[in-house]
Amino acid sequence: MTEVVDPKIRILLVDDQPLLRMGFRLILEGEDDFEVVGEAVDGADAVRQVAVQETDVVLMDVRMPVMDGIEATRRIAAASCARIIILTTFDLDEYAFSGLQAGASAFLLKDVAPQELVQAVRLVASGDAVVAPRITQRLLETYVRSLPAPAQSPPPRDPLLDELTPREREVLGAIAEGLSNAEIAQGFFLSETTVKTHVRRVLSKLHLRDRVQVVVYAYETGLVTPSQGLDY
Repeated sequence: MTEVVDPKIRILLVDDQPLLRMGFRLILEGEDDFEVVGEAVDGADAVRQVAVQETDVVLMDVRMPVMDGIEATRRIAAASCARIIILTTFDLDEYAFSGLQAGASAFLLKDVAPQELVQAVRLVASGDAVVAPRITQRLLETYVRSLPAPAQSPPPRDPLLDELTPREREVLGAIAEGLSNAEIAQGFFLSETTVKTHVRRVLSKLHLRDRVQVVVYAYETGLVTPSQGLDY
């Protein structure tokens, strides 16, 4: 009987500093299930590489010449299924906020411990959230509060919300409030397996990549505001 070998997680390293790329490569290539498929020196280079080769996870720096990591994240998220981890200097800085808005699935500190980096890549590749939803929520609230009040009326209701069942809408609200699957299961008297099924359906119907993007979506569409709870 032929043994089925799981495909490796294909990783692209994006940073304009060769020493940082080398350090991340040495850590990641020590894992049997990882393959570093390339290195990019700026955001434009990253966009080109993702377009021509299969990539599962992108480790993306922010401050780079030619094209910064935020714009590169936005373009890659719009054109591919690759998941992006933003590399930041501080865990709650403006770049982490902008990266999540642009479509990143997570953010990590540049001085992350090797094992944490390895775990983060695996989690993101599997579709799970590296950053706890509550941290994402706190990050978004911090920066939403710092922005000037919009002059225009609230954003129009997303018609995709009408495709959700009542239970899926409840699960959407719970995710947006930062609850884990276990907490949702307990609150709604469901099994975690059932909650995971509802989460997958919410992501699919709203065309979102992961739980982190659910929180971003909730803020951007006005479902959640810093001063009010869920509003739909």
